[in-house]
Amino acid sequence: MVDKVLVYTTNDCIECTMVKRVLEEEGIPFEARNISEDPLFKKEVEQYGYLGVPVTVYGDKAVKGFTNELKEIIELAKKD
Repeated sequence: MVDKVLVYTTNDCIECTMVKRVLEEEGIPFEARNISEDPLFKKEVEQYGYLGVPVTVYGDKAVKGFTNELKEIIELAKKD
């Protein structure tokens, strides 16, 4: 289980930038992990069942993309 918000990202990813911007606007601290810079991060993304980014992880929940499920992660992170 992850006790902080992780955002798996890559270079020149518009959707990744949008996810990070929303987290910043909501005041939620996160760690960005660039899969282009570290192959270990790409393997971590694959372990969550995804092949692409952005993937946002908090607790035992992982979501791909800029979706309504991202709002659930934001709400969970705000409560903790």
